Amino acid sequence: MGHGPGAQRQRRKIVKNKYLLLCGLVLVVTFAITLGFYTQLPPELPLHWNLRGETDRYGARPSIFLPSLMMIVFMVLWTVLPIVSPRRFSVDGFRDTWWYTCLVAVAMLGYIQLMLIWHAYNGSLELMRFILGGACVAYALLGNVMGKVRRNFWLGVRTPWTLADERVWYATHRLAAKTMVAGGLLALAVTVSRLPTLLAAVLLMAAILVPAAWSLVYYKRLEHGDTLQG
Repeated sequence: MGHGPGAQRQRRKIVKNKYLLLCGLVLVVTFAITLGFYTQLPPELPLHWNLRGETDRYGARPSIFLPSLMMIVFMVLWTVLPIVSPRRFSVDGFRDTWWYTCLVAVAMLGYIQLMLIWHAYNGSLELMRFILGGACVAYALLGNVMGKVRRNFWLGVRTPWTLADERVWYATHRLAAKTMVAGGLLALAVTVSRLPTLLAAVLLMAAILVPAAWSLVYYKRLEHGDTLQG
């Protein structure tokens, strides 16, 4: 395959179709399993939990399909957002990573839906702990590619300072890659060790707040040295 504009468009199309196919496969499998268990589910299902892991909101049986609906929303958004992005903030420079993050999000939603079914079907699953564990894995997977994300309006640590300067964006996301992987794995260890789930949630939040704070510090350092590039 060549390197001209036509070849680049073709490659972007291949990447998009590959990941959309994988996302669609996750959606179809999740939907099929849900249909198989649907009539055996209770009339009400847990939808939300407090920080102590206690269910504080329930929904009717059809609400089990909410994660599937969200999968479709993610797939549509990930298709449309690159089209409306300003050229300077295009996702073309990291298309593989862009679609990889969509697949991780869709897989996480499928996992949540299946955990809801399992919990509703036999009631023996510590639902909040299992969902949090899945979120920790997803967090680490996203962190693993965060350093490849280029400046854009939709994905990454989007603070005023990262969007204002390319070097701030790059340095912040290099740091975020490390903190998200470390935070996700540490939070997973906390979850598996049956320590308070609040501690795992704090670790996940810190993993993204630290890079966000660093973006301000680094921006001000460049600003003080009059070396901002934009």
